Amino acid sequence: MNHTVQQLLLAALVVLPLLGSVAALLPAPPGLRGRGPDQAVLRHGVTVTGVVLAAAIALAAGFDHDHPARMQAQTDISWIPALDIRIHLGVDGVSLPLLVLTALLTFLSALYAYFNRPAGPSPRAFVALLLLLESGTLASFAVLDLMLFFLAFEMVLIPMYFLINRWGSGERERAAWRFILYTLLGSVVMLLGLLLIGVKGGTFDMVALATDNGAKLTHTTQLIAALAIIVGLAVKAPMWPLHSWLPDAHTAAPTVGSVLLAGVLLKMGTYGLVRIVLPMTPGAAHTYAPYLAAFAVVGIIYGSLACLALARTGAKGDLKRLIAYSSVGHMGFVLLGIATLTPTGVNGALFANIAHGLITGLLFFLVGALKDRSGTTDLDQLAGTSGAALYGRAPRLGGLLAFGAVASLGLPGLAGFWGEMLAMFGAFDPADGLSRPAYLTYMAFAGFGTLLTAAYMLIVVRRVCMGDHPIEPRTGTEPERPALADVHGHELAAWSPLVALTVLAGLWPAALLGLTDPAVQQLLAGGNR
Repeated sequence: MNHTVQQLLLAALVVLPLLGSVAALLPAPPGLRGRGPDQAVLRHGVTVTGVVLAAAIALAAGFDHDHPARMQAQTDISWIPALDIRIHLGVDGVSLPLLVLTALLTFLSALYAYFNRPAGPSPRAFVALLLLLESGTLASFAVLDLMLFFLAFEMVLIPMYFLINRWGSGERERAAWRFILYTLLGSVVMLLGLLLIGVKGGTFDMVALATDNGAKLTHTTQLIAALAIIVGLAVKAPMWPLHSWLPDAHTAAPTVGSVLLAGVLLKMGTYGLVRIVLPMTPGAAHTYAPYLAAFAVVGIIYGSLACLALARTGAKGDLKRLIAYSSVGHMGFVLLGIATLTPTGVNGALFANIAHGLITGLLFFLVGALKDRSGTTDLDQLAGTSGAALYGRAPRLGGLLAFGAVASLGLPGLAGFWGEMLAMFGAFDPADGLSRPAYLTYMAFAGFGTLLTAAYMLIVVRRVCMGDHPIEPRTGTEPERPALADVHGHELAAWSPLVALTVLAGLWPAALLGLTDPAVQQLLAGGNR
């Protein structure tokens, strides 16, 4: 593909949602209102996110797959000369899958919201915030300037705060405040580290800093800067023990908010570790890697045990909260892969990022649909005598929930398997200088975490899809259970791509690993030369 066309496509990915967000706040032209202004603005959201998805697919199709380590579609324009801050955009094999995933999940979320109007204030503000969130997330994966990365990183916080606070449920105000306070405090610490790297490295250009591989930074500078950046990114990752905002945010968020929070926002933290910490502060990364791995493994076990506690009978566990805690465990595998400092582990982390976005996005869609039908996400109510029993009452919905659960527990042949396996392979043989006995211990605990994951996911499937109380043969005297609506056409349209990609990534992992591996090799060796 022509370089200019690539540049325009990448710029469009960032700018179009921003322009669409502004347009959503304007009155709809009379001829485009359809059944009313609310329908018009929801259709506007579907249209804009659909165009952005088409641009992302076109960019991926035109990407030079023979050279995925090379930064492509670059735009480099001076923005603030006095501070040497530039509008620098580019894409390589690390960022391209995340750009496509973000565009896909946002489009599916807009499509879902069109048919399931979110309960809350005017849809006009909802669509504007959704598009602003998409623009900030895409920019985070596309920018190549440290200050622009920070601005894009911060840009997503406000729209997510309002999506939780205004369109959420339950203790939404408390959850929204915890989300914004945790992430803002982490971002302030991260900014100090980014400034230190930029000032001491002589530039904020991420490609140049990665190529220098920390040569201009003393070991002490690397340690201080990397610690600040890791703390800020770990909040978003989310790494134990900085994860406590996540379950509340997911439980209170609307379905679309949960899908995007789990599917793409969490990936910004782990992406920053791979793009910034590993190549720019390699000495500090080597120093902190064993501690990062230890926190990751604690997160895997902690998240799984929390899910088991929520899944047991009588615990009154919330299904959305359970899936949120499962994200702590799954992202622990991502952090463990990164902490091995090996191509195998980092590739596994990037693969697990994409797999988690697809699978957990699907699960949150399904739980949202289940709540719409039954009015609750309480596991004891869903599994009780008057509960869901999806296999009998809504078999297609039950089948999709079972599929999402077995994909999440890492069944071979589905996307969730490869990332976790490669992360543990990386821990089996970590980078030179790292303690192999320690990493073998981490690997063993991570492997135990996969067993715990299988346990709680199968318990959820049994309770929700079958019910705690088997249905006895009807005698004709008891009232008939009310029917649950099965999967609607628009839901099938929104969920089918996630199911198909989960299967495709599981059966053909080379399609994704072929993109990430050369880029990871370059980053670990000193950037994009």
